[in-house]
Amino acid sequence: MPAELISGKLISAQIYENLKSRIENLKTKFDTVAGLAVILVGDNPASQVYVKMKSKMCDQLGLTSEEFRLSSSITQNELIGIIESLNSNPNIDGILVQLPLPKHINEEEIIYAISPDKDVDGFHPVNVGKLLIGNPKFIPCTPFGVWVLLNNSGHSVEGKHVVIVGRSNIVGKPLMAMLCQKHKNANATVTICHSRTPNLPDITRMGDILIVAMGVPEFIKKDMVKPGAVVIDVGINRIPDESSSTGYRIVGDAAYNELSEIASAITPVPGGVGPMTIAMLMHNTVLSCELKKGIKSNPII
Repeated sequence: MPAELISGKLISAQIYENLKSRIENLKTKFDTVAGLAVILVGDNPASQVYVKMKSKMCDQLGLTSEEFRLSSSITQNELIGIIESLNSNPNIDGILVQLPLPKHINEEEIIYAISPDKDVDGFHPVNVGKLLIGNPKFIPCTPFGVWVLLNNSGHSVEGKHVVIVGRSNIVGKPLMAMLCQKHKNANATVTICHSRTPNLPDITRMGDILIVAMGVPEFIKKDMVKPGAVVIDVGINRIPDESSSTGYRIVGDAAYNELSEIASAITPVPGGVGPMTIAMLMHNTVLSCELKKGIKSNPII
């Protein structure tokens, strides 16, 4: 039987419906519109696409969006100066610096420069620490999207063995911290593995839920997955395709056609985790504005 398709497009649409009422509540009670500032340094094509998508969603939801498209020659101190001005701007509730940055800029220092109260990406050490101890303020958008995607599609992680392939600070580590918490939507047994893990297929086949975030096109094959497992593919990779008008096609880190024959459920690429990442960024921006106004938001899941 073909695997169930877990659609990020459908579930993100549910998130946006929830956000619309919260946005209207802020307008009605406080005459306030949440504001997001997005900083793009350089001309990375993929980053330009992501920034455009984020700004477009802000417009659709009625949020304020400010874009800062900066030359790749900008100095680190100049970039920090822009961030500091946004930290003190009362009309900006969230600050996002699109990664990666040029090599001459220290990404860690830039993340540290963002106020934890406006860190809607959830990367500041203060917010990372709060996530780790189980009292998060802003959850990183992609792990948050994976979590909501699983729960809202009826695939709770509670009591399951979740195997995560990838240990990045953006996806793997935050997901591990989230899923093992003593929480009704967590309580999973989590194994995190990576490129240096010996006998990797033996580990991935243990997962009731397999989450793949390693950045290698179609790395996870059929023989690496437990029959009936749920597969969440975070990867987004361009590979050459002469039959396409663009000369390439987008694939994930899992071999979708193979895995859809053995998995019980799977996310597509594109259309799976990607739409959820943007939805959770919008959620975090609205949440930041709500917290500033003393509103305790309803849980997202």
